Amino acid sequence: MIFKFRIILDTLDDIFRDIEIRKTDTLEDLHNAIVQAFGFDGTEMASFYKSDEEWNQGEEIVLHDMSGGEESVLMMNETPIEDAFSEDNTKMIFVYDFFSMWTFYVELADIAEPIDGQDYPNLMFAQGHLPENPPEKSFEAEKLDEDDDFDDNESFNDSFENLDDFDFDQNWN
Repeated sequence: MIFKFRIILDTLDDIFRDIEIRKTDTLEDLHNAIVQAFGFDGTEMASFYKSDEEWNQGEEIVLHDMSGGEESVLMMNETPIEDAFSEDNTKMIFVYDFFSMWTFYVELADIAEPIDGQDYPNLMFAQGHLPENPPEKSFEAEKLDEDDDFDDNESFNDSFENLDDFDFDQNWN
């Protein structure tokens, strides 16, 4: 089976690519197809993030394990596309280059039979040009409702006025 994806750059402009790829290929293969389709050089770190229907970012699937073996991580090269996407789970977020934060919405659009003689992955359609710089991101905290009870800041700050109350070893360093 062939999975057909639409990969949309997180920007106000219509910049997207439609890619088809074998369901047995890995997320690393999809990563490489996305990088090539948008014209990146492929030298930067990247991750996929599981997502729900509202595009909330979930569990990370990494290109390279940077944990030093201290924790278990999901790897792109070990994750078949058919395990990451299904008819019920159609969305993921893809971030390329963590310094620039190129952010893409990856959505499974269709599952089809392979076409004889067609090479996969296949860039089916390209719309728009990648801007020179990634779209600006706004990392603001959500506004609190009037009902939220966070007036405890004064008592929180007061608890640190007298550090003698804490059992710290003064020669810890």
